[in-house]
Amino acid sequence: MPTPNRYYDRNFDADAVKILPGEYYVTQSLLLVTVLGSCVAACLRDTSTGISGMNHFMLPGEDAEPGNPASASARYGVFAMEILINQLIKAGARRDRLVAKVFGGGAVLDGINIAKVGERNASFVLDFLERERIPVMAKDLCGPYPRKVYFFPDNGQVKIRVMKQLHNETIMRRESEYARQLQQAPVSGDVELF
Repeated sequence: MPTPNRYYDRNFDADAVKILPGEYYVTQSLLLVTVLGSCVAACLRDTSTGISGMNHFMLPGEDAEPGNPASASARYGVFAMEILINQLIKAGARRDRLVAKVFGGGAVLDGINIAKVGERNASFVLDFLERERIPVMAKDLCGPYPRKVYFFPDNGQVKIRVMKQLHNETIMRRESEYARQLQQAPVSGDVELF
């Protein structure tokens, strides 16, 4: 997994981390930012410690095949969620204090819309969190527009910018390229599931 990009966000006068498809990040203080089309991001936070994290995934869990090494990857929702939860716990969060806010799953890419990936991602993340008994405190899922998500770990606040008027070539190019990489790239690394 590539290292997320750190930068200074002038809009919010804060140090930030930009999360791209297949990435995640855990922090207590840095602003977490991502742009979503059909992908979904889950923002998880320990309500007591403020330890928080965000992931960004493109494919729901049912695409993973048992025994297939490509299945053990943050590219799939089921693994992206487990990796994020595991990293939060390693950082000192407690699973029983986690709350979630989830975003994305838009119908913005013609080729991907045929398979309704955005809707499947949205359905997957809600089902996963219900199964894991992690309450969903806020959500903005599906619809025809991409979103820019700003997650503030220090207080758990999320700000969404729906990008109705913006040209979406960058998002479409990023998600299409990521989808191509998923089909071609072998997966390495271990995932420890609790």
